[in-house]
Amino acid sequence: MLALHYFFTVTLRERFEDKERGATAVEYGLLVALIAVAIITTVGLLGGQLNAMFVTVRQALP
Repeated sequence: MLALHYFFTVTLRERFEDKERGATAVEYGLLVALIAVAIITTVGLLGGQLNAMFVTVRQALP
């Protein structure tokens, strides 16, 4: 029983003392959000041109 208590105490202490872990998660979240904005913007700007290109290709096929 004492070993189980020690295991959980050490595990919880290590988990909550590591402050860098939370900062890293936030940074990755910001990167993902910026990449999503870049993709949405690019698709919004080029979407019409890509659609016209695919329509042209589709019409050229027999």
